Amino acid sequence: MSSAEPLRLMAVHAHPDDESSKGAATMAMYVTAGVEVMVVTCTGGERGDVLNPGLRDDPEIAANIHAIRAAEMEAAREILGVQQAWLGFVDSGLPSGDPLPPLPDGCFALAPIEEAAAPLVRLMREFRPHVVTTYNEEGGYPHPDHIATHKVSVAAFEAAGDPELYPDLGEPWQPLKLYYDVTFTKEKTVALHEACLANGLESPYAEWLDRWQDRASRVVTTRVPCSQYFPVRDAALRAHATQIDPDGFFFKMPMDLQQATWPTEDFELARSLVDTELPEDDLFAGVRDRVCP
Repeated sequence: MSSAEPLRLMAVHAHPDDESSKGAATMAMYVTAGVEVMVVTCTGGERGDVLNPGLRDDPEIAANIHAIRAAEMEAAREILGVQQAWLGFVDSGLPSGDPLPPLPDGCFALAPIEEAAAPLVRLMREFRPHVVTTYNEEGGYPHPDHIATHKVSVAAFEAAGDPELYPDLGEPWQPLKLYYDVTFTKEKTVALHEACLANGLESPYAEWLDRWQDRASRVVTTRVPCSQYFPVRDAALRAHATQIDPDGFFFKMPMDLQQATWPTEDFELARSLVDTELPEDDLFAGVRDRVCP
């Protein structure tokens, strides 16, 4: 890799903690290999619930959730070794009820896409990523902020290299590849479940599979071998102490069994301006030849 032109990866996420549950081991691996990695966090997570049962009833946390989540993000950032930037939008919350209530005024999911994409275009032109990762059109799951993150990321990917769009936001820069995170496919979940049972362990995935709704599977184009960095992923996730139960679902399966059963993090290639052969095992496939000949 040329020291004059390092590879650069940008991962765009909705809330602090999303970066640690989606593609974190991949990012940590690339950082170790000398890739510059930036996490972009669209909102502050202000309306997120406290999911750690040991902290749920702490009034200090409820009163200072914005600052606490920012501090958690900084701790996770340091563990992963990445750079991090905030877009500065306000968490939309996850509405519940039938019918669903309206989203709160001023929240991220209600911002016009052209307006919301502007700060991300600026960051892309400043950081100059070769590869961008984000969520698919369903948001990975239907949280309004995740869906908005998808729309904003796609809009910024397409606009950042166009000198006629956002002309006051820096010199144009065109990222070369756009990926969607693919966290848990049914294939992966079944494999992890069966590995637990085969080793005489209670599977944390059994109830999940019982409730699995048949739906179109995402196309996994790229499986990045990064199991060595699964412990780093988990450490970053635990740094978001308000958002994760340290004894919960994510940590039930023994690490060595996870690594042996499904040693990759998976992605769907959504856009590519370089030639690449599918399936891939590297987000920079086709990019390395152009950037580091």
